[in-house]
Amino acid sequence: MQDVNQALRRGEYFWVDIIRDGIALYELPNHPLAAPQPMTASDALKMASEYFASSLPAVDVQIKTADFQVRQDTHDRLWKNAAAFALHQAVERAYGCYLLTHTFYFPRSHNIKFLRSLAEDKDERLIAAWPRDSKIDRRRFELLKRAYVEARYSASYEISSEDLAALAEAATRLRNTVERLCSERIDRLRSGAEG
Repeated sequence: MQDVNQALRRGEYFWVDIIRDGIALYELPNHPLAAPQPMTASDALKMASEYFASSLPAVDVQIKTADFQVRQDTHDRLWKNAAAFALHQAVERAYGCYLLTHTFYFPRSHNIKFLRSLAEDKDERLIAAWPRDSKIDRRRFELLKRAYVEARYSASYEISSEDLAALAEAATRLRNTVERLCSERIDRLRSGAEG
């Protein structure tokens, strides 16, 4: 309750939206919810900076993990599938980093196609990370999307070394774009907080 009230006093959008749009089903006596407050410029800067500082290194870990896994045995399906899952996690976390830094909200979804559309709707510069012109590029992204479940649990999931290399390149491109866009966002927030 204390954490929720603190978030409401800071104006965190997720909690403010719940209070605004939700219906209280039960309220604890003598434990009222705080009145939502607008987010201050300094709170926005602090939150965005913290999200960015914790999220981007997690993306890097997953990209390095995938690189390690793919180099173990290029013919071993288990290693390639593990690398596909790690790349999926890198991409999911990259979109999470972007969305949290820019909107202070990240939907709890592992569907990277959904997360990609949310992020790209906010900034079309993210579109360049994923080639879409050819059928093979679209197929590769779909393979990565499916990796969250199938690379771990399906005996029929297969991914080639060439697909992994292309996906790793795209994931790294996304990571670098997210870093640049988030840094720009934090710089704007810093200017607003200091102004």
